[in-house]
Amino acid sequence: MHDRSNRLLVMRVALAILMALCLVVSASAPAAAQERVERKSILQLLFGGGRRAEKPAPSVVAPERASRPATKPRRSAAAAAVPPKPVVEKLENARRILVIGDFLADALSDGLKERFAESPGVVVIDKSNGSSGLVRDDYFDWPGQAGAIIAEINPSIVIVQLGSNDRQQLSVNGAREAVRSAVWLEEYGRRTDALIRTIVGRRVPLLWVGVPAFKSPAMTDDMVVLNGIYRTEVERAGAEFIDIWDGFVDEDGKFVFTGSDVSGQQARLRGSDGINLTPAGKRKLAFYVEKSARRLLGAAADSSIATLGPENLPDMQMPPTPDAPVDIVRTLPVAMTDPDLDGGTELLGAAPPQPALARSPRDFLVGQGIVAEAPEGRVDNFRWTRPLR
Repeated sequence: MHDRSNRLLVMRVALAILMALCLVVSASAPAAAQERVERKSILQLLFGGGRRAEKPAPSVVAPERASRPATKPRRSAAAAAVPPKPVVEKLENARRILVIGDFLADALSDGLKERFAESPGVVVIDKSNGSSGLVRDDYFDWPGQAGAIIAEINPSIVIVQLGSNDRQQLSVNGAREAVRSAVWLEEYGRRTDALIRTIVGRRVPLLWVGVPAFKSPAMTDDMVVLNGIYRTEVERAGAEFIDIWDGFVDEDGKFVFTGSDVSGQQARLRGSDGINLTPAGKRKLAFYVEKSARRLLGAAADSSIATLGPENLPDMQMPPTPDAPVDIVRTLPVAMTDPDLDGGTELLGAAPPQPALARSPRDFLVGQGIVAEAPEGRVDNFRWTRPLR
């Protein structure tokens, strides 16, 4: 009984001590300044133990972000590109190439201007009308207007390309004729011949450029027929027809959007509509015409020419008019034993040799995609030959 009383007394004393300690701790510091301290249980106060008060983690102050050194702005691709070539000033008496026709002729003139940009003796003049043709002479009459344009420009060469807008009915004697009917074809050939005679009759060389294939199969079929009319009438008049068909079709003769450009690389040649030409297509179109134009222009097309005069400007070969009489020059026969007695050193009618018209390997590559065989012994010649024993 006595022991029980002692235990109760001890517990009361411990409880009193605990309450006194709580009062002392709570009054030792203001609530605003005191740190958070983990409170101990009664058993921890009597017998000790428990977790040690952890030191508050030091506050981490983010270091100031170091300012990066200013980097030099990158040069744009346009600034790093090669500067454009200076524009070559044309000579005052430069020879003029007149281009007439529809929207394809306009594209052709763009390509020719680029091809002759470095030739001071050649100027390309565009007089095309995008919506014109030979059918709607009420809109624009090429046979009637070509003579006045030639008289105004006084060109050295006339280049014609049209026909893309002519897939429509044609009025003949007040009647509307269907496309490619017998009457339509006859009348269209007559109008083509009238335009050719207007140009050739003014003693100007004519280069007539054919039309290419188009995305529409029906339109392509009509262009084949028109090219046949152009070729027949142009060659009958003694002018030159330039066929560009193979440059814008595949090996099966079908329309293509992409093909070989003037450097032999694959490029987009036609627009998304399958009608208009891209810049690469314009350059390829001009590629077909450039060779014939340079042959007619002679030294005037050289990029190194500084002046045009009698000493460096040969006479151009003018085509004969269809109805012009043939001028036959007769001379007395010369004996075989004394040919020098005639006082001449050249045969009758001698003319300076013209450049060869044979197609080069580059022509085959660009026009038909045909690569010439490598000569024997070159690194790209893969033909196997049996070694000699």
